[in-house]
Amino acid sequence: MKLTTKDMALVAVFSALTAMGAWISLPLGPVPITMQSLFVLLSGIVLGAKLGALSQLLYIFLGLIGLPIFAGFTGGVQSIMKPSFGFIIGFVFAGFIVGKIVNSNKNPSTIRIVFASCIGSLTIYLFGLPYMYYTLNVIIGQKLSFSSVFNMGCLIFLPGDFLKFILASILGKRLLQSSIISRQAMV
Repeated sequence: MKLTTKDMALVAVFSALTAMGAWISLPLGPVPITMQSLFVLLSGIVLGAKLGALSQLLYIFLGLIGLPIFAGFTGGVQSIMKPSFGFIIGFVFAGFIVGKIVNSNKNPSTIRIVFASCIGSLTIYLFGLPYMYYTLNVIIGQKLSFSSVFNMGCLIFLPGDFLKFILASILGKRLLQSSIISRQAMV
């Protein structure tokens, strides 16, 4: 994949937005409420599958090398051991999947974008919940059932995530219609 200067700038912008979304954080158990998923979904909508995923890979790389860009102003390799890190891994796949769904049509409808955002949010959970279960039970040594992990890592977040994927869909549709982001950047 050959990247243009514009591609690199857009990838960097969405990595930075995801980092800023982590700073807007409300601690709530082992997984904080953040605005990250809003920017992850937007990265897929606006940048497309490859660049959306790349922006999230860059975000993870920068956090793992020690920049304090994960929730709670944390960073470093030790972040891998946190129960919430699986959700961060899911960001890469969510950005890719959202971009694939949105860009399967030259002029994506609002419904397609909302559907893609919903699938992207579910993708984050598909990576985050098993990782959280494993980390809490095997690494930390708690004895939690999957249903209790599901409650603390998913159910309480659903209303906020619903609002975030609707907001991402609305903003994404407007950005796609504007001249700021060319359709060529999304392929």
